[in-house]
Order: sequence, then C-alpha cells, then structure tokens
Amino acid sequence: MRGEALFKDDAALKVRGGRGGDGCRSFRREKFVPQGGPDGGDGGDGGDVVIRAVEHRHSLLRVSRRNTAHAADGGQGGGNKRSGAMGESVVVDVPVGTRILDGETRLLLADLDASGAECLVAKGGGGGKGNARFANSRNQAPERADKGREGEARMLLLELSLLADIGLLGLPNAGKSTLISRLTA
Repeated sequence: MRGEALFKDDAALKVRGGRGGDGCRSFRREKFVPQGGPDGGDGGDGGDVVIRAVEHRHSLLRVSRRNTAHAADGGQGGGNKRSGAMGESVVVDVPVGTRILDGETRLLLADLDASGAECLVAKGGGGGKGNARFANSRNQAPERADKGREGEARMLLLELSLLADIGLLGLPNAGKSTLISRLTA
C-alpha cells in the first residue's frame, strides 16, 4: 500500500441486478388422476442493487477497489406450484454527501445527503411464469413456461462532495500554497 492514497473522492461502479428465475413446466402425476393439470411454479425475482449513505464511511476507497456490484439471481420455479427463491439484494455503503451519476449520460441520479438515504440503481429482473399460470378453459394442459428476465445493468460514477474545514485568505504570492505543502504530506 506504499504510495497509494488512503482517501478517494470519486469512483466508477458497474452494477447489475439479478436475473429472474425461469418458470417451471411440470404436470401432476397421481395414480387416480389420469390427466393431472399443470403445476409448474413461478421463478423468483432477481435481487436489486441499492446504494446507501452511512455516517461511518468517509471515503470512496472501498467502492473504487471493488468497482462492481452484482445482485444474486432468482431461483427457478418447481413442481407442485412452488415458486423460486428471491435473489439476494446487494447494498453498497457510501459516505454521506455522495452524488450518483449515470456513467454514459452524466445525469444526476441521486444526491445522498443524509444518513440512511438510499437509491435503487439496478432493478432485478422479474421471474418467469410457470405453466400453471397459463391454464384456461381452452388449454387445460399448457406446455408454455416463461424464462426469467435479465436485471438492469449500468455504469455509475460516484462523487463525494466535500466541505472545507479551513479557508486561507491572502494576497497573491504570500505563501499560502507553500504553507499547506509544508503542513501536509
């Protein structure tokens, strides 16, 4: 870590929401039910990526080292109308005063100026529907089951807004920069 900065006030972060789980294509198979109906369950939704402002962080150094945040995918649906598990969401902690910008358009998405403020930056994909959802009076044994949808993916720029504790006033060439360079590393 020699020569590396211990403080960072900007970072790039690639985020991706989890993919939704696939729906299940399944049919009831019971001894006295000759043509059992469909019983495929739905897939679980993918996890989200959330950025949260916290008091105990003072730098974006951890975020810049990590540089990616991927939420978990949703589980696949099962037989007997069992739904898949929801994907785990990911929470990225940043210091209070962090501004979140879209990486491509540079539009401001959020300004996290209070402790506990959150911003959803990548929504997880929806889970696919199982074949039990497509049964109707015309098609009592549907073969169709939907695939899960992809989660959102984007590149973000994080900027930390800082306020100075001390200000120096003086005439030009009075030695303000020299004083600061001697007092700090």
